[in-house]
Amino acid sequence: MIGRLNHVAIAVPDLEAASHQYAAMLGANVGAPQDEPDHGVTVVFIELPNTKIELLYPLGENSPIQGFLDKNPSGGIHHVCYEVEDIGAASERLKSEGARVLGTGDPKIGAHGKPVLFLHPKDFNGCLIELEEV
Repeated sequence: MIGRLNHVAIAVPDLEAASHQYAAMLGANVGAPQDEPDHGVTVVFIELPNTKIELLYPLGENSPIQGFLDKNPSGGIHHVCYEVEDIGAASERLKSEGARVLGTGDPKIGAHGKPVLFLHPKDFNGCLIELEEV
């Protein structure tokens, strides 16, 4: 059901510093910050030859990333994102097997302009999983 790894998301306490670090120290191709109000984050994508890194920074007071950073002040891996061909079918299959889809269970439009949903980390060995339709 899942396809390729789309990205690994890292929550960061300082988006500008983290972006600079990837560009200057690692020589990565770093994109511009992009606000995602529906998800409560500002994101920066780092393009790699085989996938992407997504830097996450809180946007607004109710950002879910702020809670993560409160527990992990230095930041850290927040989630992994896998591609799926049909997010609706993937969601139904996962729910029928007992997985919990976060939020309303309905996909939202993600940072790439495509439908996404998140799966409860307790159902996947402590890892928050994002699925993105390709």
